[in-house]
Amino acid sequence: MPGVPTERSVFTAAARFIGERVTRSIEDIDPGAIARAVEVLLRAPAIFVYGAGRSGIIGRAFAMRLVQAGLTAYVIGESVTPIVRKGDAVFILSNRGESYSSIQTANIVRREGADLIVLTARSTSKLAHAATILLPFDLPEEPDRPALAPLGTLFESASLRFTDALIAELMRVRGESEESMRRRHAIMV
Repeated sequence: MPGVPTERSVFTAAARFIGERVTRSIEDIDPGAIARAVEVLLRAPAIFVYGAGRSGIIGRAFAMRLVQAGLTAYVIGESVTPIVRKGDAVFILSNRGESYSSIQTANIVRREGADLIVLTARSTSKLAHAATILLPFDLPEEPDRPALAPLGTLFESASLRFTDALIAELMRVRGESEESMRRRHAIMV
């Protein structure tokens, strides 16, 4: 295509940059916080997942895997999502932790007495302060970041990898296998 740079070096640099930052940010999360999140998710009668924009897309993928792992999960904002109740768990993904919708959701969750698990890149945000369990990514700003991982790319990539790893841990604890999950996999037409 004319006018579109096809520099393989930019692609390679971006893939390396994203991979290294995502790996480092996940490895830096406190293992104790991860263990507490697993415990809360396993004992909750229902798990609700929320995220706005691309974070919401990652959240939907996480909710789908939770259901496939045999847990009861809903995506907040869907028309068939029930009310959050005391004892439930709510998992919010928010890069900056300052979006109005995420904070409003957190306030409702806390008022209802549910546990709030927050995955964010801003451990000092309003949303982080509302968390029962905080899972913060350390994604420091770097000069190359805008060109190699624009906007929320690092957070979103880290969120997908983190929640997929969380599913693997939930599978282990619950004694699930890929085969048992496949039996719960929705048939999409």
